[in-house]
Amino acid sequence: MFADRGFHGTSVPEVAEAAKVGTGTLYRYFAHKEALVNEVYRDAKLRLRSALLDGLGAPTSYRADDAERWFRELWRRLGGFANREPDAFRFLEMQDHVAYLDAESRQLELSVIGPLFLAGKLLRERAAGAPIDVLIALVWGAFVGLIKASRLGYLAIDEARLEQAGTACWRMIAPEHPRTRAR
Repeated sequence: MFADRGFHGTSVPEVAEAAKVGTGTLYRYFAHKEALVNEVYRDAKLRLRSALLDGLGAPTSYRADDAERWFRELWRRLGGFANREPDAFRFLEMQDHVAYLDAESRQLELSVIGPLFLAGKLLRERAAGAPIDVLIALVWGAFVGLIKASRLGYLAIDEARLEQAGTACWRMIAPEHPRTRAR
């Protein structure tokens, strides 16, 4: 319900009805709507973190092929999560979480962004270009835009098109490579 209507458009009685429990039952477990939405957020964010980061590690070198393999695997994992869990992805892509997230939820958010930031920093350390937080925002925005356009019926996203989009995003953020002159 939060994915469909957002935080402000969802009431606790509506959630209770959808869950087929009494409103009082929800309030027994969650003191207020903010506590409920934080639990929903943490549950979805933990699943996303697991889907993205479990066993991924960081790129192991500055070599372009290693960095690109790492990025493509991360992109593939993100696509898999969005495909398997469209409601969770849609909920997490909402831009207005900040006002109601508690400290535990904000810390969890950092546990997802932190490793991506550090890996991106490793990739960008020797390259000139945009700061890593800007690059992460660009890639995330591109991915969310693709999923949203697909959900709205503006384009069809299959594995091949998702891979093409990943290639375009990689080219947008790829570390610069030493250039050799043709002789």
